[in-house]
Amino acid sequence: MGLLSVIIAAAAAFVFGAGYYMVLSKPWIEAAGIKTDPDGNPVNSSNPTPYIVSFICIILVAGMMRHVFTLSDINTIGKGIQSGLGVGLFFITPWIFINTGYSDRPWKLAVIDGGYATAAATIIGLVLTLF
Repeated sequence: MGLLSVIIAAAAAFVFGAGYYMVLSKPWIEAAGIKTDPDGNPVNSSNPTPYIVSFICIILVAGMMRHVFTLSDINTIGKGIQSGLGVGLFFITPWIFINTGYSDRPWKLAVIDGGYATAAATIIGLVLTLF
């Protein structure tokens, strides 16, 4: 059941990310400096590699979160949400801000990406404690 819960948690976070970045696509494209076609779509939008890599990375995050949750006896929905929120807000998002600062990219990009990281980790925490 462990592997299945990790895959379901990763899928939930991935699907959330699709919606999140659709809603914030224009400010994200602008902040990230993504090249677009005449219709305003990213020129590499048909390349599956970023989607595959991101799903694999989300599986890694969900897997490690499950491991830590098991070791820490995080086994209720409330604890899962709280712990997932903490992972996103205090582990992942600060790293995004560090990378953004050193790469001299707009802070708006860090806020958008950090918002997704926090919400996705919270979703993963929720889903992992449902099983």
